[in-house]
Amino acid sequence: MDVISSLKLLALLLIANGAPIIIRYFLRERFGYPLDGGALFVDGRPMLGAAKTIRGFAGAVTVTAFAAPLVGVSIQTGLMVGLLAMAGDIFSSFVKRRMGIAPSGRASVLDQTPESLVPTIALGQEFALGWKDEAFVVAGFVIIGLLLSRISGIFPVRRT
Repeated sequence: MDVISSLKLLALLLIANGAPIIIRYFLRERFGYPLDGGALFVDGRPMLGAAKTIRGFAGAVTVTAFAAPLVGVSIQTGLMVGLLAMAGDIFSSFVKRRMGIAPSGRASVLDQTPESLVPTIALGQEFALGWKDEAFVVAGFVIIGLLLSRISGIFPVRRT
């Protein structure tokens, strides 16, 4: 098992996940345009919801790309981690809307799994990860995400 490479990817996933929350805290509502433009799906529910913003998407991708050299990978790899993590996050938001869960509503495990699984599978070879390493990264992200979501109420950065 390659613990160092796994921890590098895990760190970048955590950065991609946390960046939109931190950026929103500082920018407040500036640039908070819904990623889906307010569009509704055929079921009459929002495609993604107001919590998925251009600010959050762009912020996650940008911050992850520029943080990548700090963990020892290229900016391009960080860019891909950010893009793929946000793609997974968008997928989980789409599924949550179909399930009738409100924007920013929590769905344990569904909130974390696609956001970590998509980039981990897509970039597993880039990080020289085997299936055990990939399982470690996804499980680690889910566990950390669940723990952080439980304590996030303490800090006024997450929209509820």
